Parts: sequence; C-alpha cells; structure tokens
Amino acid sequence: MERHRKTNDKDHVIFGVEPTGHYWLNLAYFLTAKGFDFVLVNPMHVKKSKELDDNSPTKNDTKDAKVIAQLIKDGRYSVPNLLDGIYAELREGVKVRDQLTKQLMITEGRIQNIIQRYFPEFFDVFKDWEGKAALCTLKLFPFPSRIKEMTPEEVLAEWKPFVQRGVGIKKATKLVETAKKSVGIQVGITFAKREMDCLLEQYELYNKQLEKLDQDLEALVETIPGAKEMMAIKGLGATTVALLYAEAGDITNYSHPQQLINLAGLSLHEHSSGKFKGQTRITKRGRSRLRRALYLAVRPLVAHNPTFKALHRYYTKRPDRPLKKQQSLIVLCCKLLRVFFVIGNKQCEFDGSKLLRGLPQLETLQAA
Repeated sequence: MERHRKTNDKDHVIFGVEPTGHYWLNLAYFLTAKGFDFVLVNPMHVKKSKELDDNSPTKNDTKDAKVIAQLIKDGRYSVPNLLDGIYAELREGVKVRDQLTKQLMITEGRIQNIIQRYFPEFFDVFKDWEGKAALCTLKLFPFPSRIKEMTPEEVLAEWKPFVQRGVGIKKATKLVETAKKSVGIQVGITFAKREMDCLLEQYELYNKQLEKLDQDLEALVETIPGAKEMMAIKGLGATTVALLYAEAGDITNYSHPQQLINLAGLSLHEHSSGKFKGQTRITKRGRSRLRRALYLAVRPLVAHNPTFKALHRYYTKRPDRPLKKQQSLIVLCCKLLRVFFVIGNKQCEFDGSKLLRGLPQLETLQAA
C-alpha cells in the first residue's frame, strides 16, 4: 500500500473490502487501530456491477478487486460500525445466547423424537414433557417396557424424592395402564435409554448456561446510560435491550432514529412503474437479529403495555386506511426504535402519552 501510494503521489488511502463471512473483521480492527480509513462494499453491488465494463459474467479475484475499487472510487460504500468496549462484549454475549438457544431447541426436538418413537402415549399422561414429574419419569423409567413391570405404588415411591406436589396414586396408575397399552418400539431400548440420558443432561446444561448468561447480560447492560429506563417499560425485558445495544452499539452515535430503522431493515420500499403500483414492503436490508428482537418484543408490548395496545388498536381500527395486524406490528417496531433513540440520548423515563399525542381519537385512545 505504501509503495503504491508513493508511486502514484497520493496522500490518503482508503481500504475497502467485500465482506464475506467473518474473514474481514480482524483486518478491519487492525487497520482501524492503525488510523486508516476502512470501508465495506455490498457483495450484492459487486455481483450486479461486475458486467458493466466487459459485459461478461466472468468472475475471478483480479476482476473482483477492480470492481470493488471502482465502487469505492464512486463512493458506493459504507463505513462499518466496529463496536468496542461494553458494546463489543454485548455482541459476543448475544451471539453465544443465540447459539445456546439454537442448541437447546435441537435437543428438545431430539427428546421429543425419542418419546414419539418409544412411548407415543406419554403425552396422554403428561401435558408437557418439561414438567417436574414428566422429567423425573424420563430420567428414571422413560420407556413402557420398564413401567409396565412396576406397580403404581412403586412408581409413586420413585417420584416422591424429586416431586413433592402435583402427583399422586391416580397419576401413577394412569401411567402404568398407559404403558401396558403402548404401541411404541420395543427394540433398541438399552442405547435409546442412554441417548435419552445424554439429551436430558444436555438439556439441563443448556438451560443453566442460558440462565447464567442472561444474568450476566442484564448486569452488563444496566451499566449503560438509559438502559434501566428502557427496561422499566412495561412488557419489555432486559434481553431486548441487550440485543439492541449489541446490534446498534452506542445509540448516542446516531443523529436520527431513522438511521436505527434503516439498520434494522424496517424502512419501506415499493415497486412501481407507469400505472402499475406494487405493494409497499420493508426492505429487510439490515441486521436481521435486531429486526427479529424488535418483532418479538412488540408482541408482548401490544398485549400488556397500555400505550402500545392503544396504538395497535388505533392502527388496525382507524376508519381511514386501517392496517393489517402484521403491518401494525411493524409500525410499532419503528415506534419502539424511536422510543429507544430518545431514551438512549436523554436518559429519560418512558412517557406513553407523548406517543399518543397528535393522533386522532386521542380521548378514546387515552381512555383505552
């Protein structure tokens, strides 16, 4: 780089890359720490513009480098939001949480797979396999071949050290009778039991790790100015606030809430030409994890927070251009981002009346 800079008599250098996977991150942090300008080129732009010069779909490293350089020269790049400090810690923590959640869901699915194969009538006795009595049964005697050899009194005696309430002789009798009528698989029991034991150990381990991780994330996010005021909003949890800061970084670095909306991929776009006008949709060009977190946060807000419940009712019931329920939820995601922007910059408490101010039917909304 220095040799090319001196040869071409330049006094400023911009490093630009096409981000693929995680391979650009260490280079970005390294060059930024050295004081160089580092920018990203959208891979989709590279793919769509590579035929402009030679009208050929040919792809190789030399051509890609030239296309990337041309895009940077034209100013078609973005500056990456490289997090540091507490925000970098939150991003790593949230990533670990997503991985644990995914592994937990896989483990739960495999446990249910074994139950459905070897004891499909299990759910006639227990509504949920994650209950105390159901988990105890899966650990001690998960298959009908063992249960049908026991008496209800023996089953109840095995339960009592682990489950103090909610089970009795009636439940034990039903379990034994159901096991005698089971149509589950009768072969491969030994290693199926071992597989069940391994999966239950993984299930408990992932739950403990998630619980500890959530506690650490909550303790960490509480140290950020404005985070406590966000978590004080009725219906909002600490996980959502942690996800916000993990994806967006320091909110005070943003000058307008629309930047957060664009970052989440919630800005609108439409396809129209001449007399044709297509539907308006969100772009989904942004951080999908942030968009998902906002959507999952808005649903309980609509159910439990009076302000968001009133707004949702207004958007879906207004006489002029009422929105569908899903459209209303997306609008409320943008509203929530604006609330986060204000609280993050001013460290003020949430005031629901300000969100309702200026809307038609204000008195009805406030009454609701």
